[in-house]
Amino acid sequence: MSKDVATTLVAWGNAWLTGHVGLDEAADAVERAAGPQILGVAPAEVPLRRGLGDLRVGGMSAFRLALPGPGDPLGLTGPPDFNRAAIDAGAAVVVRLGERAMGLVPAEDRRGSSYVGIRWTTWDAAPGQPDVPSLADADRQLTLAMRDATEALLTVDGVSGVPAEIADALADLRDPDRGDHPLAPGYPPRAHRVAALADRLSLVVDLARRMDDRGLTANQMFCRGEALRLLDGAVRRALVAACNSAFDPVP
Repeated sequence: MSKDVATTLVAWGNAWLTGHVGLDEAADAVERAAGPQILGVAPAEVPLRRGLGDLRVGGMSAFRLALPGPGDPLGLTGPPDFNRAAIDAGAAVVVRLGERAMGLVPAEDRRGSSYVGIRWTTWDAAPGQPDVPSLADADRQLTLAMRDATEALLTVDGVSGVPAEIADALADLRDPDRGDHPLAPGYPPRAHRVAALADRLSLVVDLARRMDDRGLTANQMFCRGEALRLLDGAVRRALVAACNSAFDPVP
């Protein structure tokens, strides 16, 4: 959930900042993805729509996606307390504000028996540029990781057969027009394609990690786990590169 809502906020936030959609349309899209959202903590919390407007007045110029994991601070530049919070959540958004930056970390927000939304906690963030791949590099890495992971899944699990859910997800990869993608208006076509592929491969990773290991040797389990680890890293890098490409120069 954290990855999806952070990706949506960055994609639609950048579409708003580049003039392709209005604030209301962007905020509606973000809240359709994960329910009502607030920014900050009590007593200074505000609805997301108002918070974004306030940040714009304060000089906000870009949203940047971070999808870190343990030992892999992808998209982060510090400080350590923000990095730890982002790694624990598995996702964060970095907002550029002139010469400084603010970090936003999502968490589920439950109130009473029926209200479920997202709370974005704010953190000070370092304004430097993170070490993330370009869109072209991320595209190549994703293609290679997809090939290796597909081969590993089809060969390692050939004894008992690949579960139908994974077979369907792998089949979907052959149809670039099938399914939704996580970006918003204004992104370059390559970013839309890379994000769509990464989104579907993320489903493959999630499904494969829930597969039954019975009947596999220790070596087969290791090979499958390593392939999925590499694919997960490539998926996260592809989503970060795609979401952060809103301000890339048009070739």
